[in-house]
Amino acid sequence: MQAMKVLVATDGSACAQVALDLVRSMPWPGQSEIHLVSVVDSSLPAYASIGPMNASDPIERQGNLIGGIANDLDKVADTLLADQRTVETHVLVGRPASAIVEEARTLDVDLIVMGSRGHGTIASMVLGSVSAEVADHAGCATLVARRTTWSRAVLGVDGSRNAELALETVRDWPIFAATHIDVVSVAETELPWTSSLALGGYGSGIDYPQTERAIIADHVRWSERAARTLEASGRDVSWQVPEGNPAQELIRIAGTGDADVVVVGTRGQTGLTRLLTGSVARNVLVHSQSSVLVVKDGAALP
Repeated sequence: MQAMKVLVATDGSACAQVALDLVRSMPWPGQSEIHLVSVVDSSLPAYASIGPMNASDPIERQGNLIGGIANDLDKVADTLLADQRTVETHVLVGRPASAIVEEARTLDVDLIVMGSRGHGTIASMVLGSVSAEVADHAGCATLVARRTTWSRAVLGVDGSRNAELALETVRDWPIFAATHIDVVSVAETELPWTSSLALGGYGSGIDYPQTERAIIADHVRWSERAARTLEASGRDVSWQVPEGNPAQELIRIAGTGDADVVVVGTRGQTGLTRLLTGSVARNVLVHSQSSVLVVKDGAALP
C-alpha cells in the first residue's frame, strides 16, 4: 500500500486530543509520514507575555514558550510512532489557520487532520473558525475529527466532479481498505419548481411525477456506479438513495448507522466559503456528530 503524508494540527485542547486519538487508531500504511504541528498565535496579546516569570525579555519569553511547545510535541510524537512510520514535529508562529494551510502546502501533504474546535478567540458554537478556514483554504483534503474510531464511513455522491473526487479518495486511499463504506446519494425531490434552474436538467415540461422519477433514477445510477467502483477495489460496500435534504440525510444516516466519518467533496478554495448560503459540505461539516473528511477539487491522491 502506498504511503501517505499527513499533517496533524494540535493545540492541546480536548478536541485536538480527539484528533490525536483518531490518528493513533487509523490504519496508516507503512512508510507514512506524520507531521505534528502546533501554532503559536502571534496576534494574541498574551503571546508577548507568556513564559517563565523570570524571563523579563519578550524575545526570551517567546523563545521559552516555543521551546516548551516543542517539548510537548516531542512527547506526543512518541505516542504516534509505529513500525515503518515517521513522525516529525513543527512549531509555527503566525495566524493559526494561515500557518497550517501554508505548512501543508510546503510539506505537500495528502491530508490535514485537526479537531473540531481549538483554543481560538473567535469560534462558532459548533465548529472552530480555524478548522472551518483550514477546510476551506487548504489545497488538500481535511479531516475534522469528532470520533476516535475508523471502521464505518458514509460517502456522499451526487454525480458531480466533487463527488467523483470523494469516490476516488475512498477507492484509492489505503486507510479505507478495511472500512465499511455506505454510499449515499440523496434525491432532493422537493425542489423549488418555480425555479427554471431546478428543472434545467430535466426538460421544460411540467410533469412533476415524471421529473421526480428521473431525479431518483439519476441518484440510483450514481450510487450503483460508485458501489461497483468501490467493490472492484475490494471495499466492503452498501448503498442507498434516500429522499430529502442532502446534508440532513447524510447526517441522519451517519448517526443512525453509527458512522465514524462522512466523506464529502467540495470545490477548492471556494466550496466552504459559501457559509451564508449553506453548501452541503459546509452543513455536514458543521452539524455532523461524526468526523468529516472534506475532499477538495485539485487534492492530490497519494
